[in-house]
Amino acid sequence: MPARRKQPVFGITGRSGSGKTSLITRLLPVLTQQGLRVSTIKHTHHGVDMDQPGKDTFLHRESGAQEVMLATPERWVLQHETATMPSLEALVQAMTPVDLILVEGFHATVPTSLEVWRPETGKAPLFPDTSAIALVVTDSPVIPQNRPDLKFMRLEDVAAIAVFIREHAATLMLA
Repeated sequence: MPARRKQPVFGITGRSGSGKTSLITRLLPVLTQQGLRVSTIKHTHHGVDMDQPGKDTFLHRESGAQEVMLATPERWVLQHETATMPSLEALVQAMTPVDLILVEGFHATVPTSLEVWRPETGKAPLFPDTSAIALVVTDSPVIPQNRPDLKFMRLEDVAAIAVFIREHAATLMLA
């Protein structure tokens, strides 16, 4: 039986246009400078295809391959065909173990996360109804007080956000 492994994960969530990706790109250098090996998972509700019609890998997939790997001297990509969205645990299980995985999206299933909330987007926040959100990162001068368990930080305080993530990352137990 394979050994079970522990994988720390932390979610970065928020409405479209709130700045999730921008925050992650500012957090990654801070976390890696602290000696952490960090990977990311990006969830989207939109269909994307990294392949191009007519290319060999596209033809392999269209001809029925369940998985298609493209390898170059700089990186490799594994495409896997699936009928349903895989679980967060299944995706994490497929990744190489690292010190931390940042998960963009999956706000309904990631065990603990922060929300990037910027009122100027005009979109309602997730934190009032999402108990897994432990931190709200915002540029709003007005801080709602509807969840006393919630911590708020300024969007530009990346170092403090990184500390919070390290201290509050959830540990997934994987087979």
